[in-house]
Amino acid sequence: SPKREFRGAWIASVANIDWPSKPGLPAAEQQQQFIQLLDKLKALGCNAVIVQIRPVCDAFYNSKIEPWSHYLTGRQGEAPTPYYDPLVFMVDEAHKRNMEFHAWFNPYRALMDSKVNNNPPSHITRRHPEWTISYGGKTYLDPGIPEVREYVTSVISDVVKRYDIDAVHLDDYFYPYRVPGKPFGDAKTYARFGNGKSLDDWRRDNVSLFIAMLNNSIKQIKPTMKLGISPFGVWRNKSKDPDGSETHGGQTNYDDLYADVVLWMQKGWIDYLMPQLYWEHNHHAASFNTLMPWWYGHCYKRHMFYGLGLYRMTNARKGPWASAHELLWQMRDIREQCPNTGYCFYSATCFDKVRGPIKDS
Repeated sequence: SPKREFRGAWIASVANIDWPSKPGLPAAEQQQQFIQLLDKLKALGCNAVIVQIRPVCDAFYNSKIEPWSHYLTGRQGEAPTPYYDPLVFMVDEAHKRNMEFHAWFNPYRALMDSKVNNNPPSHITRRHPEWTISYGGKTYLDPGIPEVREYVTSVISDVVKRYDIDAVHLDDYFYPYRVPGKPFGDAKTYARFGNGKSLDDWRRDNVSLFIAMLNNSIKQIKPTMKLGISPFGVWRNKSKDPDGSETHGGQTNYDDLYADVVLWMQKGWIDYLMPQLYWEHNHHAASFNTLMPWWYGHCYKRHMFYGLGLYRMTNARKGPWASAHELLWQMRDIREQCPNTGYCFYSATCFDKVRGPIKDS
Protein backbone atom coordinates (compact mmCIF):
# COMPACT_ATOMS: atom_id res chain seq x y z
CA SER A 1 0.00 0.00 0.00
CA PRO A 2 1.19 3.54 -0.68
CA LYS A 3 2.30 5.49 2.37
CA ARG A 4 -0.20 8.27 1.76
CA GLU A 5 -3.59 7.41 0.34
CA PHE A 6 -7.16 8.41 1.12
CA ARG A 7 -9.06 5.20 1.90
CA GLY A 8 -12.64 5.97 2.84
CA ALA A 9 -16.13 4.53 3.00
CA TRP A 10 -19.49 6.26 2.81
CA ILE A 11 -21.88 5.53 5.68
CA ALA A 12 -25.36 6.40 4.40
CA SER A 13 -28.18 7.09 6.85
CA VAL A 14 -30.99 7.91 4.40
CA ALA A 15 -33.48 5.00 4.38
CA ASN A 16 -31.11 3.38 6.95
CA ILE A 17 -28.85 2.11 4.13
CA ASP A 18 -25.80 1.67 6.38
CA TRP A 19 -26.46 3.07 9.85
CA PRO A 20 -28.39 2.79 12.05
CA SER A 21 -29.76 -0.53 10.76
CA LYS A 22 -33.31 0.69 11.44
CA PRO A 23 -35.00 3.77 12.92
CA GLY A 24 -35.68 4.12 16.63
CA LEU A 25 -33.11 1.73 18.08
CA PRO A 26 -32.04 2.43 21.69
CA ALA A 27 -29.02 4.73 21.92
CA ALA A 28 -26.71 1.95 23.18
CA GLU A 29 -27.58 -0.25 20.20
CA GLN A 30 -26.98 2.58 17.73
CA GLN A 31 -23.59 3.22 19.31
CA GLN A 32 -22.66 -0.46 19.29
CA GLN A 33 -23.54 -0.77 15.58
CA PHE A 34 -21.43 2.28 14.73
CA ILE A 35 -18.44 0.99 16.71
CA GLN A 36 -18.66 -2.39 14.95
CA LEU A 37 -18.83 -0.64 11.57
CA LEU A 38 -15.76 1.49 12.33
CA ASP A 39 -13.81 -1.50 13.64
CA LYS A 40 -14.51 -3.44 10.42
CA LEU A 41 -13.47 -0.49 8.24
CA LYS A 42 -10.34 0.09 10.30
CA ALA A 43 -9.41 -3.60 9.91
CA LEU A 44 -9.79 -3.21 6.13
CA GLY A 45 -7.35 -0.29 6.16
CA CYS A 46 -9.78 2.63 5.84
CA ASN A 47 -8.54 5.92 7.28
CA ALA A 48 -11.67 8.04 6.70
CA VAL A 49 -15.44 7.78 6.97
CA ILE A 50 -17.99 9.97 5.21
CA VAL A 51 -21.12 9.90 7.36
CA GLN A 52 -24.48 11.26 6.24
CA ILE A 53 -25.69 13.55 9.04
CA ARG A 54 -28.35 15.54 7.13
CA PRO A 55 -30.33 13.33 4.73
CA VAL A 56 -33.55 15.40 4.27
CA CYS A 57 -33.20 18.82 5.96
CA ASP A 58 -33.02 17.00 9.30
CA ALA A 59 -30.25 16.24 11.76
CA PHE A 60 -28.21 13.39 13.19
CA TYR A 61 -26.95 15.86 15.80
CA ASN A 62 -28.35 18.35 18.28
CA SER A 63 -29.54 21.26 16.13
CA LYS A 64 -31.53 24.38 16.97
CA ILE A 65 -32.20 24.83 13.24
CA GLU A 66 -33.47 21.45 12.01
CA PRO A 67 -35.33 18.55 13.67
CA TRP A 68 -33.87 15.21 14.71
CA SER A 69 -34.03 12.69 11.85
CA HIS A 70 -36.60 9.89 11.98
CA TYR A 71 -33.97 7.61 10.42
CA LEU A 72 -32.22 7.93 13.78
CA THR A 73 -35.04 8.03 16.34
CA GLY A 74 -38.10 6.68 14.52
CA ARG A 75 -39.93 10.02 14.70
CA GLN A 76 -38.96 13.24 12.97
CA GLY A 77 -38.14 15.83 15.64
CA GLU A 78 -37.68 13.37 18.50
CA ALA A 79 -34.31 13.14 20.30
CA PRO A 80 -32.52 9.79 20.87
CA THR A 81 -33.32 7.89 24.08
CA PRO A 82 -31.55 7.78 26.35
CA TYR A 83 -30.23 11.12 25.10
CA TYR A 84 -26.83 11.45 23.46
CA ASP A 85 -25.43 13.54 20.62
CA PRO A 86 -24.57 11.06 17.84
CA LEU A 87 -22.24 13.46 16.06
CA VAL A 88 -20.05 14.03 19.13
CA PHE A 89 -19.99 10.26 19.65
CA MET A 90 -19.21 9.39 16.00
CA VAL A 91 -16.44 11.97 15.62
CA ASP A 92 -14.82 10.80 18.87
CA GLU A 93 -14.96 7.13 17.84
CA ALA A 94 -13.49 7.88 14.38
CA HIS A 95 -10.68 9.96 15.87
CA LYS A 96 -9.86 7.26 18.42
CA ARG A 97 -9.07 5.03 15.43
CA ASN A 98 -7.06 7.75 13.63
CA MET A 99 -9.80 8.05 11.00
CA GLU A 100 -10.94 11.34 9.50
CA PHE A 101 -14.63 12.17 9.93
CA HIS A 102 -16.23 13.85 6.92
CA ALA A 103 -19.74 15.16 7.69
CA TRP A 104 -21.96 14.47 4.67
CA PHE A 105 -24.83 16.89 4.02
CA ASN A 106 -27.49 16.67 1.36
CA PRO A 107 -28.01 20.38 0.60
CA TYR A 108 -31.40 20.56 -1.11
CA ARG A 109 -33.39 17.36 -0.60
CA ALA A 110 -36.25 18.07 1.82
CA LEU A 111 -38.65 15.09 1.60
CA MET A 112 -38.00 11.56 0.34
CA ASP A 113 -41.71 11.26 -0.49
CA SER A 114 -43.38 14.48 -1.59
CA LYS A 115 -46.80 13.12 -0.59
CA VAL A 116 -45.82 12.41 3.03
CA ASN A 117 -44.60 15.14 5.38
CA ASN A 118 -44.22 13.84 8.93
CA ASN A 119 -42.17 16.84 9.99
CA PRO A 120 -42.83 19.05 13.02
CA PRO A 121 -43.77 22.74 12.48
CA SER A 122 -40.09 23.71 12.86
CA HIS A 123 -39.08 21.89 9.63
CA ILE A 124 -38.13 24.10 6.71
CA THR A 125 -40.89 22.62 4.49
CA ARG A 126 -43.44 23.80 7.08
CA ARG A 127 -41.87 27.18 7.72
CA HIS A 128 -41.16 28.01 4.08
CA PRO A 129 -43.33 25.91 1.74
CA GLU A 130 -42.71 28.61 -0.91
CA TRP A 131 -39.05 27.49 -0.98
CA THR A 132 -39.92 23.94 -2.06
CA ILE A 133 -40.43 22.17 -5.39
CA SER A 134 -41.77 18.63 -5.72
CA TYR A 135 -40.20 16.69 -8.55
CA GLY A 136 -39.96 12.99 -9.39
CA GLY A 137 -41.77 12.00 -6.21
CA LYS A 138 -39.40 13.89 -3.86
CA THR A 139 -39.39 17.47 -2.55
CA TYR A 140 -36.41 19.81 -2.86
CA LEU A 141 -35.45 23.26 -1.70
CA ASP A 142 -35.22 25.57 -4.72
CA PRO A 143 -31.51 26.38 -5.36
CA GLY A 144 -32.52 29.54 -7.29
CA ILE A 145 -33.78 31.35 -4.19
CA PRO A 146 -30.97 33.34 -2.50
CA GLU A 147 -32.46 32.77 0.99
CA VAL A 148 -32.35 28.99 0.38
CA ARG A 149 -28.62 29.12 -0.33
CA GLU A 150 -28.07 31.24 2.77
CA TYR A 151 -30.19 28.87 4.86
CA VAL A 152 -28.28 25.73 3.79
CA THR A 153 -24.96 27.52 4.32
CA SER A 154 -26.06 28.50 7.85
CA VAL A 155 -27.02 24.88 8.68
CA ILE A 156 -23.62 23.53 7.57
CA SER A 157 -21.67 26.41 9.16
CA ASP A 158 -23.41 25.71 12.47
CA VAL A 159 -21.96 22.17 12.45
CA VAL A 160 -18.48 23.42 11.53
CA LYS A 161 -18.63 25.84 14.48
CA ARG A 162 -19.78 23.32 17.08
CA TYR A 163 -18.25 19.95 16.14
CA ASP A 164 -14.73 18.64 15.57
CA ILE A 165 -15.39 17.34 12.06
CA ASP A 166 -12.52 17.14 9.55
CA ALA A 167 -14.41 18.00 6.38
CA VAL A 168 -17.76 19.03 4.96
CA HIS A 169 -18.89 16.64 2.22
CA LEU A 170 -21.64 17.08 -0.38
CA ASP A 171 -22.74 14.35 -2.79
CA ASP A 172 -24.12 14.59 -6.34
CA TYR A 173 -27.59 16.00 -5.63
CA PHE A 174 -27.69 19.66 -6.61
CA TYR A 175 -30.52 20.12 -9.08
CA PRO A 176 -32.23 16.71 -9.18
CA TYR A 177 -31.59 14.12 -11.88
CA ARG A 178 -33.91 14.76 -14.82
CA VAL A 179 -37.19 12.89 -15.13
CA PRO A 180 -37.86 12.46 -18.89
CA GLY A 181 -40.52 14.86 -20.15
CA LYS A 182 -40.94 16.64 -16.81
CA PRO A 183 -39.47 20.11 -16.30
CA PHE A 184 -38.22 21.11 -12.84
CA GLY A 185 -40.78 23.63 -11.56
CA ASP A 186 -38.65 26.70 -11.01
CA ALA A 187 -40.16 28.92 -13.75
CA LYS A 188 -41.38 31.53 -11.23
CA THR A 189 -38.00 31.69 -9.52
CA TYR A 190 -36.29 32.06 -12.90
CA ALA A 191 -38.68 34.86 -13.89
CA ARG A 192 -37.83 36.63 -10.65
CA PHE A 193 -34.06 36.09 -10.44
CA GLY A 194 -32.99 35.04 -13.97
CA ASN A 195 -31.57 38.46 -14.81
CA GLY A 196 -31.32 37.82 -18.55
CA LYS A 197 -29.27 34.61 -18.30
CA SER A 198 -30.31 31.43 -20.11
CA LEU A 199 -32.13 28.98 -17.81
CA ASP A 200 -29.20 26.54 -17.85
CA ASP A 201 -26.56 29.18 -17.12
CA TRP A 202 -28.71 30.66 -14.35
CA ARG A 203 -29.15 27.27 -12.67
CA ARG A 204 -25.41 26.56 -12.88
CA ASP A 205 -24.73 30.00 -11.44
CA ASN A 206 -27.08 29.30 -8.52
CA VAL A 207 -25.13 26.18 -7.56
CA SER A 208 -21.75 27.88 -8.04
CA LEU A 209 -22.83 30.83 -5.87
CA PHE A 210 -23.80 28.39 -3.13
CA ILE A 211 -20.48 26.48 -3.29
CA ALA A 212 -18.45 29.73 -3.20
CA MET A 213 -20.52 31.06 -0.28
CA LEU A 214 -20.28 27.79 1.64
CA ASN A 215 -16.52 27.55 1.19
CA ASN A 216 -16.07 31.14 2.29
CA SER A 217 -18.27 30.65 5.35
CA ILE A 218 -16.64 27.47 6.65
CA LYS A 219 -13.09 28.79 6.01
CA GLN A 220 -13.89 31.92 8.03
CA ILE A 221 -14.93 29.70 10.96
CA LYS A 222 -12.04 27.22 10.57
CA PRO A 223 -9.41 27.95 7.90
CA THR A 224 -8.33 24.29 7.94
CA MET A 225 -11.85 22.92 7.29
CA LYS A 226 -11.96 20.92 4.06
CA LEU A 227 -14.85 21.07 1.61
CA GLY A 228 -15.26 17.99 -0.58
CA ILE A 229 -17.74 17.22 -3.34
CA SER A 230 -18.62 13.81 -4.75
CA PRO A 231 -20.17 14.53 -8.15
CA PHE A 232 -21.74 12.21 -10.70
CA GLY A 233 -18.91 10.54 -12.65
CA VAL A 234 -19.29 12.42 -15.96
CA TRP A 235 -18.69 16.18 -16.09
CA ARG A 236 -19.58 16.58 -19.80
CA ASN A 237 -19.42 14.36 -22.86
CA LYS A 238 -16.91 15.28 -25.56
CA SER A 239 -19.79 15.42 -28.07
CA LYS A 240 -21.02 18.54 -26.19
CA ASP A 241 -17.70 20.07 -25.21
CA PRO A 242 -14.19 19.48 -26.60
CA ASP A 243 -12.86 19.48 -23.03
CA GLY A 244 -15.33 16.75 -21.97
CA SER A 245 -14.56 13.05 -21.64
CA GLU A 246 -14.86 10.39 -24.37
CA THR A 247 -18.10 9.15 -22.81
CA HIS A 248 -21.79 8.93 -23.66
CA GLY A 249 -23.31 9.70 -20.26
CA GLY A 250 -27.09 10.05 -20.48
CA GLN A 251 -26.99 12.75 -17.82
CA THR A 252 -24.00 14.87 -16.84
CA ASN A 253 -23.01 17.22 -14.03
CA TYR A 254 -22.80 20.29 -16.21
CA ASP A 255 -25.82 19.85 -18.45
CA ASP A 256 -28.32 18.07 -16.17
CA LEU A 257 -27.37 18.58 -12.51
CA TYR A 258 -26.13 22.14 -13.19
CA ALA A 259 -22.96 21.47 -11.20
CA ASP A 260 -19.89 22.97 -12.88
CA VAL A 261 -17.50 21.06 -10.64
CA VAL A 262 -14.50 21.78 -12.89
CA LEU A 263 -15.01 25.52 -12.39
CA TRP A 264 -15.12 25.03 -8.61
CA MET A 265 -11.78 23.21 -8.74
CA GLN A 266 -10.25 25.92 -10.93
CA LYS A 267 -11.43 28.63 -8.54
CA GLY A 268 -10.16 26.76 -5.47
CA TRP A 269 -13.62 26.75 -3.88
CA ILE A 270 -13.31 23.08 -2.93
CA ASP A 271 -10.46 21.09 -1.41
CA TYR A 272 -11.16 17.69 -2.89
CA LEU A 273 -13.28 16.13 -5.58
CA MET A 274 -14.46 12.53 -5.43
CA PRO A 275 -16.24 11.66 -8.71
CA GLN A 276 -18.50 8.62 -8.47
CA LEU A 277 -16.89 6.22 -10.93
CA TYR A 278 -19.34 3.36 -10.49
CA TRP A 279 -18.71 1.80 -13.92
CA GLU A 280 -16.32 -0.96 -14.89
CA HIS A 281 -13.35 -0.86 -17.25
CA ASN A 282 -14.47 -0.64 -20.90
CA HIS A 283 -18.08 0.16 -20.02
CA HIS A 284 -19.87 1.06 -23.27
CA ALA A 285 -21.03 4.57 -22.18
CA ALA A 286 -18.74 5.61 -19.33
CA SER A 287 -15.68 3.46 -18.89
CA PHE A 288 -13.59 3.61 -15.74
CA ASN A 289 -10.34 3.63 -17.74
CA THR A 290 -11.51 6.73 -19.67
CA LEU A 291 -12.88 8.70 -16.72
CA MET A 292 -10.20 8.08 -14.11
CA PRO A 293 -7.35 9.80 -16.04
CA TRP A 294 -9.75 12.48 -17.35
CA TRP A 295 -10.60 13.59 -13.81
CA TYR A 296 -6.96 13.36 -12.71
CA GLY A 297 -6.12 15.77 -15.54
CA HIS A 298 -8.65 18.26 -14.14
CA CYS A 299 -7.55 18.45 -10.51
CA TYR A 300 -5.96 21.96 -10.68
CA LYS A 301 -3.70 21.30 -7.66
CA ARG A 302 -6.65 20.14 -5.54
CA HIS A 303 -7.06 16.61 -4.20
CA MET A 304 -8.72 14.09 -6.51
CA PHE A 305 -10.14 10.92 -4.96
CA TYR A 306 -12.38 8.32 -6.62
CA GLY A 307 -15.72 6.92 -5.53
CA LEU A 308 -15.80 3.17 -6.26
CA GLY A 309 -19.01 1.16 -6.68
CA LEU A 310 -18.59 -1.61 -4.13
CA TYR A 311 -22.41 -1.92 -4.15
CA ARG A 312 -22.22 -3.22 -7.73
CA MET A 313 -20.80 -6.47 -6.30
CA THR A 314 -23.62 -7.16 -3.82
CA ASN A 315 -25.98 -9.09 -6.12
CA ALA A 316 -23.71 -9.71 -9.10
CA ARG A 317 -23.90 -13.33 -10.29
CA LYS A 318 -22.15 -12.77 -13.62
CA GLY A 319 -20.26 -10.05 -15.47
CA PRO A 320 -17.38 -7.83 -14.30
CA TRP A 321 -18.72 -7.33 -10.76
CA ALA A 322 -19.25 -11.00 -9.93
CA SER A 323 -15.74 -11.27 -8.47
CA ALA A 324 -13.30 -8.94 -6.70
CA HIS A 325 -11.25 -8.61 -9.90
CA GLU A 326 -12.81 -5.37 -11.19
CA LEU A 327 -12.62 -3.47 -7.90
CA LEU A 328 -9.00 -4.51 -7.27
CA TRP A 329 -8.10 -3.57 -10.86
CA GLN A 330 -9.56 -0.10 -10.26
CA MET A 331 -7.57 0.33 -7.04
CA ARG A 332 -4.37 -0.77 -8.80
CA ASP A 333 -4.97 1.68 -11.66
CA ILE A 334 -5.52 4.55 -9.23
CA ARG A 335 -2.30 3.74 -7.37
CA GLU A 336 -0.23 3.36 -10.53
CA GLN A 337 -1.62 6.22 -12.65
CA CYS A 338 -2.78 8.79 -10.09
CA PRO A 339 -0.20 8.92 -7.29
CA ASN A 340 -1.04 10.49 -3.92
CA THR A 341 -4.79 10.23 -4.42
CA GLY A 342 -7.14 7.58 -3.05
CA TYR A 343 -10.64 6.19 -3.19
CA CYS A 344 -13.83 5.74 -1.25
CA PHE A 345 -16.24 2.78 -1.25
CA TYR A 346 -19.99 3.08 -1.65
CA SER A 347 -21.09 1.97 0.77
CA ALA A 348 -19.79 0.69 4.11
CA THR A 349 -22.16 -2.21 4.83
CA CYS A 350 -21.74 -3.63 1.30
CA PHE A 351 -18.58 -5.32 2.56
CA ASP A 352 -20.87 -7.64 4.53
CA LYS A 353 -23.22 -8.23 1.58
CA VAL A 354 -20.70 -9.13 -1.12
CA ARG A 355 -20.84 -12.86 -1.96
CA GLY A 356 -17.25 -13.65 -2.83
CA PRO A 357 -14.08 -12.92 -0.85
CA ILE A 358 -13.13 -9.21 -0.89
CA LYS A 359 -12.04 -8.26 2.64
CA ASP A 360 -8.80 -10.25 2.51
CA SER A 361 -7.77 -8.35 -0.61
